[in-house]
Amino acid sequence: MPRSQGLSSESQANLANLFRMVRMSTRGKKQGHGYGDKRRGPRLQKVLADAGVASRRACESLIESGMVTVNGEVVETLPAWVDPEGDRIVAEGRVVGKTRRNIYVMLFKPRGTVSTNSDPEGRCRAIDLVLHPSRPRLYPVGRLDVESSGLLLLTNDGELANRLTHPRYGVHKGYQVTVGGRLSDEDVERLERGIFLPDKRSGGASRTNRSKLDVIKRDRDRTLLYMELREGRNRQIRRMMAQFGFPVKKLRRVRMGPLALKGLAPGEWRELSSGELSSLRRAAYRIRDKAASSKA
Repeated sequence: MPRSQGLSSESQANLANLFRMVRMSTRGKKQGHGYGDKRRGPRLQKVLADAGVASRRACESLIESGMVTVNGEVVETLPAWVDPEGDRIVAEGRVVGKTRRNIYVMLFKPRGTVSTNSDPEGRCRAIDLVLHPSRPRLYPVGRLDVESSGLLLLTNDGELANRLTHPRYGVHKGYQVTVGGRLSDEDVERLERGIFLPDKRSGGASRTNRSKLDVIKRDRDRTLLYMELREGRNRQIRRMMAQFGFPVKKLRRVRMGPLALKGLAPGEWRELSSGELSSLRRAAYRIRDKAASSKA
């Protein structure tokens, strides 16, 4: 503030305090920028923080100091919502790169569709069924063989995908299985305890982890059961049942941790709700947190 001529030191100090109070009183008031519609996208400070500009709190201060523009317009008050894909955002003279949005899709994979993104045989892939408007590059979380159907999660969040598939984190997968023949209670107990399956990597055999089996319906010619696994060996359920002489007639994945297959017909997909995603993340990170606390 320029020095005022003819005013005493006390008067100048009072005037400076007055200007300071005016600035503080107007800081939290909404100003006339064009980004007050929360339907546009995420909050501006979140977009800046996700792009690595600074912490969320520091980004808020940066905005309020008038150092951020959106499409050439200075945005110095909050809240402000932006479209990170379409808006040109500049912070301190630097264009903020577009941030990748993580996508989480539940697909009801039909039989005859492959889970892999690369298929030399040219068969229909799971990703071919997901026509997402933002055209993200999605990857399946784990696999369902071509003869199986059911819940398949596709995402571009590599860290979460790893936690959902690695047996160390213990996120279970639930399957409805129909086998030919009458599965006895003794067979169920033996399967639950684990059996030895050949391991191509080691050339030997290793016991499967303990699993959970519940018989839903049983008659002379077939048995319908629910089977829960915490590991994901190749065609594991089919191989386990084959050892007992029970060929799998139908296999459908219906659960992944807290996530249940619902609201979809075969071949249909939808994005996860915020509640489903939160539950899935808690399940994926809970094992790690328990292990860390036990070492502390």
